[in-house]
Amino acid sequence: MRFSFRKLFILAVFVICGSVANAQLPNEKFGKPSNLEWDFNGWGEAIDADAIILCKTMNATYQLSDQVENYNRTDIEVNWDNVLDFGKNQLDDSNILVRYEIGLRMKILKPEGAKHANIDITYFNADDEKVFNHDNLEDLKIKVFSKNEKGKVVSKKVDTSKFTTERVDDNYVVMHVVVPDVQAGSIIEYQYKITSIRPTYLYDWVFQESIPTVRSKCDIQIPAFLQFNMNVPINKLIKANVEVGHIAYDMNRPDLKKPKTCITNHYTIVGDYILPKGYALKRNPNKADGKDEAEAEEIAVFTSQLVKPEVTLPATMPAGSTHLRVK
Repeated sequence: MRFSFRKLFILAVFVICGSVANAQLPNEKFGKPSNLEWDFNGWGEAIDADAIILCKTMNATYQLSDQVENYNRTDIEVNWDNVLDFGKNQLDDSNILVRYEIGLRMKILKPEGAKHANIDITYFNADDEKVFNHDNLEDLKIKVFSKNEKGKVVSKKVDTSKFTTERVDDNYVVMHVVVPDVQAGSIIEYQYKITSIRPTYLYDWVFQESIPTVRSKCDIQIPAFLQFNMNVPINKLIKANVEVGHIAYDMNRPDLKKPKTCITNHYTIVGDYILPKGYALKRNPNKADGKDEAEAEEIAVFTSQLVKPEVTLPATMPAGSTHLRVK
């Protein structure tokens, strides 16, 4: 399975079992699989899958330096009254980082599903020795959970120091993550962080994988002075929401006052019980009529593309007053 990022794609299909709508969902907190996840073995068309993704999350937020300027002044807090003036002169992106926290929990259902435990993590790393121009992959942690003969849960940490990295083009490298000793019934958790030096670019988030996914969630806090086009699919499996948020910066103020805050557009996009493209039809090729086939092959694309690095109106609570655009 390739777990990559590049243009923030979200892929999904419309096929879903009717009973899934009210089903319980896995735990979004990592560190200990829930009893539900130990008992869960698929749903509907995915009941015979080799492996399933129980939970997959990405939290992304901007980190503003103490030196972020508001029209050449550093003493201004970005608020409702001055947000339209913020960044009018120039956006110094060297003072802005984006921090991603990614988590993935997978369950192996059959022996042949063990191959899905190996994933690829792709991140930006420019092939240029003259400049320091790369994102950092940090804090990679992998645990394999299993049950012994007495039904007790045991966990084992995977040594990540020997994973190989391969360059795929002039701008990206991929880390090949190999998880040994995976058996049917095992649950694997992957957690890592990426610190990005490119505030005007957002990584991909792929909702539709090569195996069924129970829950996939993307949570992004974007400063209101950066406007991205957000093209969200009309799809019953994916729900998108945006509201006003805040992030703190200027944490070490000499006057000992509270940190400054910046208004954000807080996007939350969630997909539940998503099958791979054409999965149901491949399992039941005689079942589909024209309509079913069209639905199964429908691809919903969610993209983030920077419009311009200057101030825009922040999201507001009333319907229709956001940057979400339906494609």
